[in-house]
Amino acid sequence: MMRKRSLVRRSAAAVAAGAAALVLAACGGDGDGSGSAGHGGHNATASPSAPASASASQGRHNAADVAFAKGMIPHHRQAVEMADLAPGRARSAEVKKLAAEIKEAQGPEIETLSGWLTAWGEEVPAEGAMDHSLHGMGGMMTDEEMSELENASGEAFDTAFLELMIKHHEGAVEMAKTEQADGAHGPATKMAGEIIASQSAEIEQMNKLLGKG
Repeated sequence: MMRKRSLVRRSAAAVAAGAAALVLAACGGDGDGSGSAGHGGHNATASPSAPASASASQGRHNAADVAFAKGMIPHHRQAVEMADLAPGRARSAEVKKLAAEIKEAQGPEIETLSGWLTAWGEEVPAEGAMDHSLHGMGGMMTDEEMSELENASGEAFDTAFLELMIKHHEGAVEMAKTEQADGAHGPATKMAGEIIASQSAEIEQMNKLLGKG
């Protein structure tokens, strides 16, 4: 009889210990979940949703980002068009070098900006179809100014190229500052910062070449 009671007690103790372990495990799980939720997350869905949330973060954008991309693409295209004139018209080796650097920097940015618009379901500005509403805005050259540049050569081209490109760069810097202030897409605001830094440095360089620095 004593042996039976001892076995019963041991069995009850084992059951109680197992139940206590389950309760502790459950409490621990709840604690983690509530802690995670309190920090803006949900423990149960963290792992499977991580790639999607990272993708959504990269894709987050607003109207300012769209305007930046749609405005900067034709702006960059015109700068590349201006730079393409330099090899056969410029006299200064420094102007030719600067034009090559502008083309090298802005060509890839056009592709990146176009990729963003496509990913966002937005229309990429058609190549060669210049939006005339942009002329005079953001430092964009008018048709007359582009014609004058195309018809210039030697020192006259160098001077016209530098003066027009300074105005063009100043417009790009202002557009980039607007993106930095209002944009939501991280890579776009980062590009805006790079444009401000690189083109501000080129403006300083061009002013020196004009004897204004």
